Amino acid sequence: MVIEVFGYICAVLIGISLGLIGGGGSILTVPVLVYLFNIEATLATSYSLFIVGSSSLVGAYKNYQKGWVSVKTALLFGLSSITTVFIIRKIVVPKIPAIIWQTDNVTITKDTLTMVCFAILMLLASISMIRNKQSEDQNTVADKNISIMKLLIYGIGIGTVTGFLGAGGGFLIIPALVLLVKLPMKEAIGTSLLIIALNSLIGFTGDIGHFDTDWVFLAKITAIAIAGIFVGGQIGKSISGAKLKKGFGWFVLLMGTWVIVKELFLK
Repeated sequence: MVIEVFGYICAVLIGISLGLIGGGGSILTVPVLVYLFNIEATLATSYSLFIVGSSSLVGAYKNYQKGWVSVKTALLFGLSSITTVFIIRKIVVPKIPAIIWQTDNVTITKDTLTMVCFAILMLLASISMIRNKQSEDQNTVADKNISIMKLLIYGIGIGTVTGFLGAGGGFLIIPALVLLVKLPMKEAIGTSLLIIALNSLIGFTGDIGHFDTDWVFLAKITAIAIAGIFVGGQIGKSISGAKLKKGFGWFVLLMGTWVIVKELFLK
């Protein structure tokens, strides 16, 4: 019971993260579902797509109202990433065997591989957040000559990560929008939320028919995460987003390390 309560608290943190820094929420979602709610890893990646997608859509709408979403960029980026996510969830993931590798001494299951890969993603995300490069400038001027090919290729990469691991990839999307498209930081965060929402929700539709979904539980966690977005919006008015991002990065680093230790050494 205590563990579940902590899980619901973490669901609020998922939304707060999305509301504050336009990403990071999905990095928490899968470990929370697996370790606090005892949901098997592959199903957790599916649930993560719905939770993060729905929460991000609310956050994107809030940012759109403020003029901080580049719909054109989101659609160009999403053209390849959404297609990639859907194909991976609909066709590739169901074909991955439950046991990837087995010898007399070692057994690597689909769930173990998923969590180890996810932990590696967490470590990469944490480094990105901790470094928090100054190149992510609030006053960057948007590039009107967007490289469509670059966005399409990068979109495929993001779609692959989202498809296999159920992670929105905000920590990868935001630097791409700032460095490739030259969006101002606030607009990059808002646009990132729209891209994450499109990737995740359409990716989730690829799972329909592959899992028995507990819609009541899913709706509950999603509602809590959405509430967290509004909390994050209020917090962001009084606390530096850069400091929060770096602090969250250290937290993700610790969690990623713990997941690797648990999956590889404590089983």
